[in-house]
Amino acid sequence: MDTPIFDCFDLNYKSPFGAIRQYQPSTFSLRFPKEWNVTDPTLVMFRPGEKERFIPLDIADTTTECNVFTCNFNPLHKGLHHYYFSLMIDGNRRYVKRSGARLGVLDNGELFQLTVFDKDMAAPDWIKGGIMYQIFPDRFCRSGEKHENVPTDRIIHENWEDTPFFRPDDRGIIRNNDYFAGDFKGIESKLPYLQSLGVTCIYLNPVFESHENHRYSTACYEHIDPMLGTDEDFEHLCKQAKAYGIDIILDGVFSHTGADSIYFNKFGRYGDHEGAYRDPDSKYKNWYCFSRYPFDYESWWGITTLPNVNENNPDYTEYICGENGILQRWIDKGARGWRLDVADELPDEFLDNLNKAVKAKGDDKVIYGEVWEDASNKIAYDCRRRYFTDRQLDSVMNYPWQKEILRFVRGEADGSDLGERIMTLAENYPADVLACVMNILSTHDTPRAINALLDPRDGDRAELAKRQFSQEDLARGKELLRMAAFLQFTLPGIACIYYGDEAGMTGYRDPFNRRFYPWGEEDESLAAFYRTLSKLKKTLPALKTGDVTVLEAGNGRLMFLRRTREQTLCV
Repeated sequence: MDTPIFDCFDLNYKSPFGAIRQYQPSTFSLRFPKEWNVTDPTLVMFRPGEKERFIPLDIADTTTECNVFTCNFNPLHKGLHHYYFSLMIDGNRRYVKRSGARLGVLDNGELFQLTVFDKDMAAPDWIKGGIMYQIFPDRFCRSGEKHENVPTDRIIHENWEDTPFFRPDDRGIIRNNDYFAGDFKGIESKLPYLQSLGVTCIYLNPVFESHENHRYSTACYEHIDPMLGTDEDFEHLCKQAKAYGIDIILDGVFSHTGADSIYFNKFGRYGDHEGAYRDPDSKYKNWYCFSRYPFDYESWWGITTLPNVNENNPDYTEYICGENGILQRWIDKGARGWRLDVADELPDEFLDNLNKAVKAKGDDKVIYGEVWEDASNKIAYDCRRRYFTDRQLDSVMNYPWQKEILRFVRGEADGSDLGERIMTLAENYPADVLACVMNILSTHDTPRAINALLDPRDGDRAELAKRQFSQEDLARGKELLRMAAFLQFTLPGIACIYYGDEAGMTGYRDPFNRRFYPWGEEDESLAAFYRTLSKLKKTLPALKTGDVTVLEAGNGRLMFLRRTREQTLCV
């Protein structure tokens, strides 16, 4: 028949659409041809690992071309739910399950998902529908001021146009010890530019003391890396940014520290009796997991310069999440929230404590997680994550949409996958989560958008360093970027610009995607296009907080609605 049996995206079948709050009633309906002898239609709803709930559907409408059966479901428990329908047709037991993203079919299919989240969940209003700007601090802007206490083993590039080091040294080690001397005062000097771009929030990659240029190998959480400035410089930056209507969130790296840190001190930089590696009586020793002290220890993805921490160690948890701990210390100094590195590697108990610490400083403080998949049903280390159902995170980075936007704009996909992915996340994520999801095209972990659009191939770094685009290719890449950015800004969530994308920067994966910003050589036409997108995003309510409905997806086309009560836009 032409009328679907069930369509989870259609309010005539499931209302309200998408994720629901605990205790929020919802209605489910099935439609069958009148000639079908349907009996005993039942909604089977359950949480993974829990008993099923059986809810009978009653006949609701026989006046249309179909018989309509309906029931109400009141979710008593928060958490991820799955459901399907059971019924008899001509005396035979049949099942209605999901085919594709939305439609119910007989017998062959998968379970439908229903996200039931905490009844009190609410993301901060200030972040919703905004424009975020991600800055890799060493590579954005340098003031030229001399900073004190900078370690002497750092190599500083004089030429801003240099390619970051990517070759191993004579011992086969990539040191990540070359710097371009970007600093807080440099960022501060560019606040008028960021305001002109429409930026409402800056996301800074790690800024704490570290001895690698990416600073994901934290050496001391208590102080700013001296090359960026002082702790007071950070506070001043936050105050100045606020004057321009811009808030700042920090990158929290809490699954591991640096081996070259005050906590681990593998190389003796911090004295002989400080860190866990050199002192068996160190107060930090129980933060780490040694199998053969001190030589063998757990490390992040086997990278020995990044020893893993036991996040639920009481001393570590107190240090990070306790009253006046690291999280609260930097909020007190001006940060308005945190982005959590590798959030799926942080245990639930630690995330609960982290959320409690951050929100104790105000419900306006925001928490983002780095999650590369659909975060609503993420399983990590055999554990079903509860980022949204238990209010651990306000939202996440949106890699699923990034991937499909790039495929669509490259011409590899006809738009149907993108349309399906848009609606699937809209269904699975709570509305507040979707309103502030971090929509990305590039990050420090992925190739620049222009490269991803023109040449998505990977390769070893030596080979990638040799690849060049012609001027014709670059012009085409920028046109493709305009299309991708248009989608990035018009879909729900916040548009997150990776520094320099708006200037036309190129680069394959790290470190080539982390070059210095090309001040004075920007593509002004492209930057002007971004300003126009920002103005649209900030002035049209439907683009800021409206819901989304895909009307057409496929054959090279994508059309969707953004709607609030006051405004409807067709994109």
